[in-house]
Amino acid sequence: MALTALSEALDQILATADSLPETDWVSLETALWRYAAEPVTSGLAVPPADNSAMDGYAVQAATVPGELVISQRIPAGHAPVALEPGTAARIFTGAEIPPGANAVILQEDTERVGEHVRFPAAQQGQHIRRQGSDIRPGDELIPRGHCIKPQDVGLLASVGIDVVGVFRPLKVAVLTTGDELRGPGSGELAPGQIFNSNRFSLGAQIQALGMTVVDLDNIPDDPDRIGEALERAASVADCIVTAGGVSVGEEDHVRGQIEKRGKLSLWKLAIKPGKPLAFGEVAGTPIFGLPGNPVSAWMTFALVAKPWLIRRQGGRVPALPRFPVQADFELPRPGTREEFLRVRLAGAGTSMRATLTGSQSSGVLSSLSQADGIAVIAPGVTVAAGDWLPVIPVSALLGPDCA
Repeated sequence: MALTALSEALDQILATADSLPETDWVSLETALWRYAAEPVTSGLAVPPADNSAMDGYAVQAATVPGELVISQRIPAGHAPVALEPGTAARIFTGAEIPPGANAVILQEDTERVGEHVRFPAAQQGQHIRRQGSDIRPGDELIPRGHCIKPQDVGLLASVGIDVVGVFRPLKVAVLTTGDELRGPGSGELAPGQIFNSNRFSLGAQIQALGMTVVDLDNIPDDPDRIGEALERAASVADCIVTAGGVSVGEEDHVRGQIEKRGKLSLWKLAIKPGKPLAFGEVAGTPIFGLPGNPVSAWMTFALVAKPWLIRRQGGRVPALPRFPVQADFELPRPGTREEFLRVRLAGAGTSMRATLTGSQSSGVLSSLSQADGIAVIAPGVTVAAGDWLPVIPVSALLGPDCA
């Protein structure tokens, strides 16, 4: 099977995310990072009435400059009375403008003169936040499929909304395969053994999306046990994510079990790291078979599985942001696959530069942990120091896409 370009694979994979989870109604306190199941509109105006943007005095602009007596005091949260002609009202930030006033003069621009206050000239409307200038009744606050961010929670609270319709979090089954894998904390490693990082890394990536992890632990390199685990995962989850067993080795059994118990739709991506990725279904449940090398597993999840999961969750999948950065390294030999290099960024603006975080081997997790950017190198391209490269922020590969 020929290698598939990442863009083509994404189009193919995202086209299969054609169903949506059930809807939950949740309190505003638990709506963070959930995806809106329906548009949310405002039933009122914000601000609900003209109010003061500053501490100062509410006046009728035509009565200043001059000295005026203070006829009332209006703290925020207290209803004003109509402004007496030829007077001023002491007013505080957020307090409602009294009828008859049409300007606010800053406290520091005034001078106390006995029982009066001396005011400079004022323009009508100055320092007044108009009713509905932020939100009008009927305005759409949250579109369907929008990932609810912390600032969205505040926005909804500002119009009195305390319950939101959201899509139920997906259940994602995670299992790893390999006789050599041991769990952290299980004691000293025997020769040939390594600690299982993928189980925890993938679980964390799924949790960062606000989805539920169904942890099926590690399965030895036995085709029957792997097949049984896949069927068990298919019965309890909306999607299955595996790590290991999808390459061409004699002990790589996951791919064969997908084909035996379901269907393989895609295998092998034209990317580095992450070539041996399998996508298909087992017993009707979608499955992503990720490579076993830790960086490859992390990268293919972020680039391929995450967009599908978000689309299947009911969210929108924007293009990953990329910005130009100058290379502080060289890549003299062109590759045949699209390459994603872990880099550390320094500087700002047009002086920002990218340095490799160390070995770019697909098994070196430290280079990923130290990276804050991923430099994208097209096939057939060499890199010289000073060349401009597109870089994806690592933060854009983590958590929900809340564009």
